[in-house]
Amino acid sequence: MKKYFTTVVILVLSIFALYNHSQSEEYQAIGIGGGTAWGINESVARPMGFQGRLFYVHSLNNDFWLEGGVSYQSLNGENPDLGGYSDYKTSLIVPDIRIRWNVLNFGQVKIYPFVGLGLGIYNNTEYQAAEAPDAEGSGLALTPPIGLGISYRINHNFAIELSGQGNYTLSDRINPPLDDKNDGIWSALLAVSYNFGRDDNDTDGDGLGNDEEKNLTKTDPNNPDTDGDGLSDGDEIKKYFTDPLKADTDGDGLKDGDEVNKYRTDPLKADSDVDGLNDGDEVNKYNTDPLKSDTDGDGLIDGDEVFKFKTDPLKADTDGDGLKDGEEVNIHKTDPLKADTDGDGLKDGEEVNKHKTNPLKTDTDEDGLNDGDELNKHKTNPLVKDTDKGGVGDGDEVKKNQNPLDGSDDFGKKSLGPQEIGKKMVLEGVVFETGKSRITPESDEILLQAYETMVNFPDIEVMISGHTDNVGNRNKNTKLSQDRADAVKAWLVSKGINAGRIQTQGFGPDKPIAPNDTPENKQKNRRIEFERIK
Repeated sequence: MKKYFTTVVILVLSIFALYNHSQSEEYQAIGIGGGTAWGINESVARPMGFQGRLFYVHSLNNDFWLEGGVSYQSLNGENPDLGGYSDYKTSLIVPDIRIRWNVLNFGQVKIYPFVGLGLGIYNNTEYQAAEAPDAEGSGLALTPPIGLGISYRINHNFAIELSGQGNYTLSDRINPPLDDKNDGIWSALLAVSYNFGRDDNDTDGDGLGNDEEKNLTKTDPNNPDTDGDGLSDGDEIKKYFTDPLKADTDGDGLKDGDEVNKYRTDPLKADSDVDGLNDGDEVNKYNTDPLKSDTDGDGLIDGDEVFKFKTDPLKADTDGDGLKDGEEVNIHKTDPLKADTDGDGLKDGEEVNKHKTNPLKTDTDEDGLNDGDELNKHKTNPLVKDTDKGGVGDGDEVKKNQNPLDGSDDFGKKSLGPQEIGKKMVLEGVVFETGKSRITPESDEILLQAYETMVNFPDIEVMISGHTDNVGNRNKNTKLSQDRADAVKAWLVSKGINAGRIQTQGFGPDKPIAPNDTPENKQKNRRIEFERIK
């Protein structure tokens, strides 16, 4: 008996430790069951006997439970022709301690293998033992159990358990006769247990025990997804750290499950990409990428595009001017909502990338013409004030109907001045072909000064008068002087001067300014006069 003393001590201490540990608020249950047992021994026939068990279970965690209990087993054997005895009966009491491993957990159902340490107290009786003195006896034997069980939780308190096990004993005396082979036992048990501790059963299979849901998380132990957000309560608590009672933990307009499984956004941050738009608005309202702060890659974050610049966060170039919105805002300072910021007829992108003009200035070279007109209408260089380098700016040339691409017609650096009303000025240098009203080219310089005067002082009106010397027929001279005055008017009108501002009159030889006695004086009398009349 001494050899079993250590085993008994271990069993007693283990059961005491199990009971002492049970004072914590864990799953604790007591159970009772019945079933059948039959021996593994040398008997010819081994009818099934009765088995009963009383046990206590305590959880270490969700996966491992400790069980301590005591079983009673009645074993039988029949040997009609073996050595003068016909049958035997053995009573076996086995206290043991086991560890269960809940290897499969389906909420209310647990499937668990178990292994343990037990000590069998046996007593056998042989009814016809005249020739079998070794058939009767009692004693102790180590009987370690190993088996498989299944538990079904009916509710918080009650569970039904079915288990099967085998015990390989370290004795040949449990069931006679002796054959130098250790005996064993097969058994099956149906039991009912009552839980009086914490309910760590996971009824809804969400990874949280029922008591944990009721007392700590306040979730529904019968609903694996209390808030209906697509994540199980257990995953929310243990994996994602979201609130299992709120479908949208961060309040961004997306359910936690959609954030985790569909959009890959952070269910704990309303604005995962920190672009100034919450994830829900990006997905449902603006169709932007909640994981990219700059969806269209234009250099502006989506939130700034929506709230600050009013640009389209899905279009890199909102106004279609050839510049990205970010380039317009941060580099060129142009308006990303206007293709032509300065209104000069050229898109901002064309000004920057093609023409190198200033997209913020209508008239880059400050010549009086906007850049678009210079390029599209006048074909001048918008970067050069005087394209033809004739000395007059492109704008002034266009205003005066001059060709800004031809420097030969540049003038306007001086004029006749505003003149006083009634004051006459001889246009010296106006030369006509002899006896005709055709103006010769050398007359252009003085005529351009007259033209410049009419342009610079648009309110004045003038009289152009023609005069001749006294040589020849008076009537012919009068007509010639009128024709020459009309020729000067026609020249000015051809340059763009309004004809209504000019009157003409031919005086012939009637108003000489010198005696017609010398060639020089006669030349003076052959003249064109310019007189302001208004």
